[in-house]
Amino acid sequence: AFSALSALSSSLALRSCSPCSPSSAPERADGGGWLRALRFDNLALRSLPVDPSEDSAPRAVPGACFARVRPTPLRNPRLVAMSPPALALLGLEAGGPEAEREAEAALYFSGNRLLPGSEPAAHCYCGHQFGSFAGQLGDGAAIYLGEVRGPRGARWELQLKGAGITPFSRQADGRKVLRSSIREFLCSEAMFHLGIPTTRAGTCVTSDSEVPRFCYFQADLVLLKFSSLLMNIRDAKVPALTGTIFEHMQTTAFRGMLPSSRR
Repeated sequence: AFSALSALSSSLALRSCSPCSPSSAPERADGGGWLRALRFDNLALRSLPVDPSEDSAPRAVPGACFARVRPTPLRNPRLVAMSPPALALLGLEAGGPEAEREAEAALYFSGNRLLPGSEPAAHCYCGHQFGSFAGQLGDGAAIYLGEVRGPRGARWELQLKGAGITPFSRQADGRKVLRSSIREFLCSEAMFHLGIPTTRAGTCVTSDSEVPRFCYFQADLVLLKFSSLLMNIRDAKVPALTGTIFEHMQTTAFRGMLPSSRR
């Protein structure tokens, strides 16, 4: 365990939060230099029902697994931490000026600018709370960016956590703060290096935006997470709202991505 955590500490790039202007990132129409390597192939959105409205306000989303949304921009986003080994799984290798890579990561992984090929959406799921079926739940503080094909052919679903309100935010603000997000970033990578299967953490981006938490205003932060399949057992309960979603899961290409216990 000690050697695994030593490998973790040497692989993470932690930043001092010094301002880096997003305007210093490449402005090319193709999405910049370093992040051009991301190859999106959004099978989930092609295969499952998507709500046609782009209204991000909290609301009912009947008969859909996803609702299209737009991340809410941050003021002066800047990189706090990055995991190069995790990002390498997406095909993002270190190269070029470090300052440009960091500025580009802050701009795109904050949600302030969308990557070509990404299709931001919020994921609907259902479940039980306190012993009763709660009906529609969903990702109230996480936004699906799309699915990236890695250099070895693996499929990775990208999420931005804390990127703003979605139709499933209910009374919350869709944001995350530095304190809890740094814990999640470190724990995700620590679990991986300890040999425990988990989602990976790519970047942490903070900003000058503030959100109220426990009578204090704290810095807003967006966390990039990804996994081979960011689905959970509550997805299997969506058919309780409508049978059409289950039919899509059974008859489209998406069926091959589901574990047998969820088919």
